[in-house]
Amino acid sequence: MIFYGLTDKGRMRPQNEDFLFASDLPVGGLPNLFAVADGMGGHNAGEYASECAIEALLECLRRENEKDPVRALSSAVSFANEKVYDIGARDPSKAGMGTTIVCAVFGGDTLTVMNVGDSRLYAAGDNFIRLVTRDHSVVEELVRIGALSEEAAEFHKDRHKITRAVGAERRVIPDFFTVDMKKEGVSQLLLCTDGLSNELTGEELFSILKAPLPIKERAKRLVNAANENHGADNITALIVEPYSEVDYNG
Repeated sequence: MIFYGLTDKGRMRPQNEDFLFASDLPVGGLPNLFAVADGMGGHNAGEYASECAIEALLECLRRENEKDPVRALSSAVSFANEKVYDIGARDPSKAGMGTTIVCAVFGGDTLTVMNVGDSRLYAAGDNFIRLVTRDHSVVEELVRIGALSEEAAEFHKDRHKITRAVGAERRVIPDFFTVDMKKEGVSQLLLCTDGLSNELTGEELFSILKAPLPIKERAKRLVNAANENHGADNITALIVEPYSEVDYNG
């Protein structure tokens, strides 16, 4: 397995409120863990929320040592939600803070994915890329009920408004997805924040992911491309190639 993650504050934000974690070694009872978070809140609160949530997630996973990924991540995101919510309730400077989160765990050829908010996970193969997660956003809800087309959603004024976040309320409900990596022919994953997915289409993401370059250079290209388009938000890209042992590209 090879992987590389990169985060950047973008061209218009004064600070970076994204946070990422990547490990191909066990985390508690899980064999590996990859996570990306995008914080929100007042001055410095978003930056704190994203890091706090992932640190709390790791703390719970290591303490409980649960091996089932759905049970482990469910418990861990609930613990993280309580921690972020309680700190926001006690500290006026962090009131209302919250964060998105998307996590991935590989167990054999099965990928387990969890998300809250609009940070995403894409799966790619030789000739395709598909979005695995579903955004918890105002626009996505309109698309689901047929009130808005996917094409119109890309440019909707409310596309940044999310309907779920870790720490925003006393309880959080994550979504879970599973991917049969071998059956679907998946060779690459991309975990990212909306600072990347709002700036690049799926086709543009796929073109960079499949470029004959080292994984580090492809991650840099993703971030640079988002900055070149607008760079309106913080940008995080985490590429994972679970079946690669050597970075042959380039």
